[in-house]
Amino acid sequence: MQVLLVHAHPEPRSFCAALKDRAVATLRADGHRVEISDLYAMGFDPLAKAADFAFRRDPDYLNYALEQRHNEALGGLAPDIRHELDKLLWCELLLLVFPLFWFAPPAILKGWIDRVLLSGVTYGGRRFYDRGGLRGRRALVAVTLGGREHMFGPDAVHGPLEHMLRPLLQGTLAYVGLEVLPPFVAWHVPYVTDEVRADYLAAFAAHLRRLDSLAPLPFPSLDDFDETMRPRG
Repeated sequence: MQVLLVHAHPEPRSFCAALKDRAVATLRADGHRVEISDLYAMGFDPLAKAADFAFRRDPDYLNYALEQRHNEALGGLAPDIRHELDKLLWCELLLLVFPLFWFAPPAILKGWIDRVLLSGVTYGGRRFYDRGGLRGRRALVAVTLGGREHMFGPDAVHGPLEHMLRPLLQGTLAYVGLEVLPPFVAWHVPYVTDEVRADYLAAFAAHLRRLDSLAPLPFPSLDDFDETMRPRG
């Protein structure tokens, strides 16, 4: 299996970095090929901007999605976007490893999504959900956070963690056609003992080794909707 691991944490000695290293070691030991995009280490630019395009469809008004399509066709994407897009299209599993900041992924990861998930390549028109451009591939999220597990759930103080991750799991990964596997979560990470962190790392390795037995999360199928995107009767 070909895996692209996108890592988004500013501290190279963080527990997120330990998860990244454990994933690489586990996957490679099992014979998988792994490419790594360590966004902070790379100095990845998260800003979507006109300079991302060598050729402008409209030089007077920046419609980023339309310029993505135009420049992908003409070979005019910024080199860093082209490099990341090539890795994305190469992979069979997209693995995202990041901490939860303010109920959301870090801004640098959002910027990677904005710039690399190209309109016309990964989605566009009626090419979304199970008809998205990345259909046939899978995605897995591994997230760390400071809160305790009992603080998340239907009646908990923060509500379900799945609600916080929905813009990523459904609105991004599932939207572009990826089969989204159940996420791996490490709770209360800054405050637990080294023994608990070691248990998390072992559990993460075990999670990765049973990828083929994990049922993807349920998301909409366009077969269930008509041409106006209303539910079929």
